[in-house]
Amino acid sequence: MRQKKLENRAKLLISCPDRPGIVSTISTFLHEHGANIVQSDQYTTDPESGMFYMRIEFDLNDFDQSFEKIQTEIVPIANQLAMEWRLESEKRMKKMAIFVSKQDHCLLELLWKWRSGELLVDIPLVISNHPDLQETVEAYGISFYHIPVSKDTKAEAEQRQIELIKQYNVDFIALARYMQILSPTFVAEFPQQIINIHHSFLPAFIGANPYDRAFDRGVKLIGATAHYVTDDLDEGPIIEQDVLRVNHRYTAEQLKIAGRDVERITFARAVAWHNEDRIITYGNKTIVFS
Repeated sequence: MRQKKLENRAKLLISCPDRPGIVSTISTFLHEHGANIVQSDQYTTDPESGMFYMRIEFDLNDFDQSFEKIQTEIVPIANQLAMEWRLESEKRMKKMAIFVSKQDHCLLELLWKWRSGELLVDIPLVISNHPDLQETVEAYGISFYHIPVSKDTKAEAEQRQIELIKQYNVDFIALARYMQILSPTFVAEFPQQIINIHHSFLPAFIGANPYDRAFDRGVKLIGATAHYVTDDLDEGPIIEQDVLRVNHRYTAEQLKIAGRDVERITFARAVAWHNEDRIITYGNKTIVFS
C-alpha cells in the first residue's frame, strides 16, 4: 500500500558562513509566513569561522500561495547571510531513474521498497546495458530500456540515456550496480544527482573482483559505500557506508553473498536520504541529517 505524501509539508535546506542569529532569523521568517516547524537540524563546522548547515521541515496552510511567497521573500535574507538555500515541496514526488547491468540485488531492494510504500518516489524507467532484467522490471509496470554500451558506441549510448532522462523529467539517478564508467559529459549533466553503490568500504579493494581479493587477505570486515558520482572515479562525496563482520569460515562465494546484503541496504538508505532532501554537500563531503 503506497503511503501518501504530506500535502502541506515543505523543507528548507541552507548553508552559509556561521554567525550568531541564523536560527532565530530563519525561524522568525518562517513563523511570519504561517509555517509550523515540525523538525529542525543544524550543524556547524566551526562556530567561530566555519560553515553553518540547517534543514527545517515545516507545514503550511494555504500551501501553494505560502510556498511561493516564501520562495520569493527569502531572497533578501539569503543575500544578507550569504546563504545558499533550497526549498522543497513534499507534495511533489521526485522521479528517479535506475541504471542497472546484470546483478539485480540493489535494483530489487529499491523496487520492493517503492512498491511497499517505504520509498516515496516515482520510478518511470530503468535503463540497462543488458537485456537480462527486462522481464523483472516490466513486471512492476516500469518502462525498461536496453541501451547496449561498447567502447565505440559509448557516446551515442549516453546521449540516448540523457534524452530519456530529460524526456521523463527525472530528478535523480540511482546506479544499482551499473557496471559502466560514466563519462565527464554525462556526469556534468546531472551534478549531485547520481548515486552509486560501491562494493567495498572505500578506499579498500577498489576495482575488479573485490571479494576474491578480500578473501585472499583474510578480511574480518566487508562493507559497502554509497556516494555521489563525480569525474574522479569512486571518489565522490560519500553519503553512507556500512560494514558486516565476517570470519575465516567464509568462502569467497559466501563473502559475495554477504556483500550483496550490505550493498543493497546501504544503497537503499542513501537513495532514501537523497529523496527526502536530507543531504547537503560541501566540498567532497556530505552533511546527512538522518
